Amino acid sequence: MKKILIILLIPWLVVWGCSSPSDKTSQENERKANDTAGWLWLFDGTSTAGWRGFNSDSLPAGWILENGTLKSTGKGGDIGGDIVYGDKAFTNFELSLEWKVSTAGNSGIFYHVQEGDKYQAPYENAPEYQLLDDLGYPDPLEDWQKLASDYAMYPAPADKPIKPAGEWNTSRIIFTPKKATYFLNGKKTVEFVPWSEDWHNRRKAGKWKDYPDYGKAKTGLIGLQDHGSFIWFRNIKIKAL
Repeated sequence: MKKILIILLIPWLVVWGCSSPSDKTSQENERKANDTAGWLWLFDGTSTAGWRGFNSDSLPAGWILENGTLKSTGKGGDIGGDIVYGDKAFTNFELSLEWKVSTAGNSGIFYHVQEGDKYQAPYENAPEYQLLDDLGYPDPLEDWQKLASDYAMYPAPADKPIKPAGEWNTSRIIFTPKKATYFLNGKKTVEFVPWSEDWHNRRKAGKWKDYPDYGKAKTGLIGLQDHGSFIWFRNIKIKAL
């Protein structure tokens, strides 16, 4: 009887072993495929290497590695907690990442970030893909403040595919001088021509009229915002175009 059971179990074990690879193996295979396709991992869940505080040499205490995610615990507030990937600057690129926020959470993705003593935070010079819990945010919001907008410049549509706080989202930015495009969970939310007449008109008429260096840089660092709430990031990767 024991021999019969063993014989019956062997095929099942072989199938189970082949069809259920570990998460670690799956992640390694994905990284290899992305490396081959020209992607550079800015964060792969195993290390915070390359990340540091804005205008700083070290990672702020409010950012930690937690269960394969890069997590902000919201200790920096509006100024002082933002981070940048400092190993390389990017000009034209495709950036992809996954993220989730706590209830009423607020954060953002910066690009073309410039550092220096005259800047207190990346938003003073860098465009921002807005990350926000639209559904749970308690205060009234302008359209340009909402999720997946080009913050204070180009608002995302109301019918974008929003997921509630605590659920994972995918965001993507494709940037070239001819066109910048933002995506949320596979749907395009924003498209504009950088430094066009329309872009300059919006810049001069809105919040950025008081920030002379906003959006001027054509190359710079990638940054993530600590806006005083919990936010988690994973699978951050970028490809030069």
